[in-house]
Amino acid sequence: MKKLTILMLCIATLGLASCKKDTIVQPSNAILTVVKDISTNAWVLSNDGKTYSADISVPEIDQYHIDNEGTLVYISYNSGASYIALPFVYNVDAYSFEVYRGGVSIDVQSSDYQATTPIKPTSTVRVKIVLVGNDL
Repeated sequence: MKKLTILMLCIATLGLASCKKDTIVQPSNAILTVVKDISTNAWVLSNDGKTYSADISVPEIDQYHIDNEGTLVYISYNSGASYIALPFVYNVDAYSFEVYRGGVSIDVQSSDYQATTPIKPTSTVRVKIVLVGNDL
């Protein structure tokens, strides 16, 4: 009886030890990157003269994205050789962004109000918008 029990335990041990767990990794489509250029004539000064704004159309931004997901925005002054994350301050002007349904608005304001009118960008600015989805 002992030999039969030991034999069955050995068979069960070998059978269980040889099992392999398969991990299935599905590709995630939770991130979308949009790169757009803003020309110098796309910047519009607000009525109070304190903010330059440029709107970028991103049709993938819907109300679900605004309520549940995330948006990252980066700006480049050297045609994409390097990027700086918004918000940040450059030449005494504060750059920030606002996300709305269908797009992103980039705003430039004076950071210290020594000069209330911000400096309008004098060259084309490249903007990278990263939409981070909720794929859980």
